[in-house]
Amino acid sequence: MSTAHTQSPHTTKRKIKILVAKIGLDGHDRGAKVIARALRDAGFEVIYTGLRQTVDQVVAAAVQEDVDIIGVSHHEGSHIYVARKLLEKLREQGAEDIPVVMGGSIPVIDIDTLKAIGIKEFFLPGTPLKEVIEKLETLASQKAALKQ
Repeated sequence: MSTAHTQSPHTTKRKIKILVAKIGLDGHDRGAKVIARALRDAGFEVIYTGLRQTVDQVVAAAVQEDVDIIGVSHHEGSHIYVARKLLEKLREQGAEDIPVVMGGSIPVIDIDTLKAIGIKEFFLPGTPLKEVIEKLETLASQKAALKQ
């Protein structure tokens, strides 16, 4: 009897690797730390950049670490500018296949603009951790399927 598995490579070979980033002057990192801890507890490999990173630093870390997803926690109001610069830099580095998600104090009115820029998911305050985990697992699976 065959015991071949048809599971995603992320569930059998390696953990989903996510880079949690704080870009710019935003000094509020409690939410990012809570998410990072929850993702670790759920079996993700989490790299947390710490506060006050530049777009260049985040992209360099994402490429160097070969992450599956970049998660940006943002609370300072420059989320549209940051999203544009981040996705532009990923394209320049040939890493546009890394999905980017955003969380934090993002006005609902800006979500359509951010989607048009290329942000894949949004996690606003109060989003259940289970929902965050499920959406990130889906994004990682979609990315892995594109590589095959």
